[in-house]
Amino acid sequence: MAVYRRGYQRYQGPTTGHWTRLVAFPRFAWQRLLKQRLVVIVMMISMFWPLACATFIYVSNRAELWRGLAPGLVEFLQINSQFFIVFMNAQAIFAVILAAFAGPSLVAPDLANGALPLYFSRPLSRADYVLARMFVLLGVLSPVTWIPGILLFAMQSGMAGWSWTAQNWRLGAGVFAGFALWITFVSLVALASSAYVKWRIVAGALVLGFFFVLAGAAQMVAVVWRVEWGSALNPAISMNQIWRTMLGAERITGLGMAECVLVLAAMAGLLLVVLERKLRPLEVVK
Repeated sequence: MAVYRRGYQRYQGPTTGHWTRLVAFPRFAWQRLLKQRLVVIVMMISMFWPLACATFIYVSNRAELWRGLAPGLVEFLQINSQFFIVFMNAQAIFAVILAAFAGPSLVAPDLANGALPLYFSRPLSRADYVLARMFVLLGVLSPVTWIPGILLFAMQSGMAGWSWTAQNWRLGAGVFAGFALWITFVSLVALASSAYVKWRIVAGALVLGFFFVLAGAAQMVAVVWRVEWGSALNPAISMNQIWRTMLGAERITGLGMAECVLVLAAMAGLLLVVLERKLRPLEVVK
């Protein structure tokens, strides 16, 4: 039979598994991101603070090194929820900076080059596309967030003994769960910024601007209107309050965990709306 007489027939053969298709995105994206000099530099710089915290843990568990010091300094050397809060606050900043460099290269090139029809012509939905891109950021942000946090908790558990671990197990769980929430939120900001702006440099600036502008707006609302809930508009403060509740630390403001969760959930919903409107294979221009 001649080729021109063969009608179109949909492919009915075997296909790869759903998770196999999703993993294909991060595998190649990680290789490309590790070739970017700025991404590697930020990841290397972000390792200095965990190393300093590990040194602090070692000193705090060696009583012979600080025996005879003032009582206030002895209390300062204790490993508690406040120690992990300080660690998480510092690493959260590095996560935002790293997402600003890595995130814009994930979606913006596909939109600029019209690659979405090619992706969605495969058995791949928009939710799968977003999830695959979030896997990329998860692999990039994990080494600077929850992985060193869990290693520090394990180090303290090994040096302090089982009794300390049994009493403070919620610190390790809080570090993991808190960073998981932060990675998810930062990833949504990076992907939405990359989808909204097709230029990588502008998208990276938009990621940083999202946090800085909201921080300034939250401070202005709290001061001008004299309402404490205005601080919840700052995603960093809201997430910090959630972390303090998880780790059992003292809260710095009167904001409740429910208020902070609602604000962050509303922001995440708006970011998902941006992704839903921008990630379309075809666009009708009227």
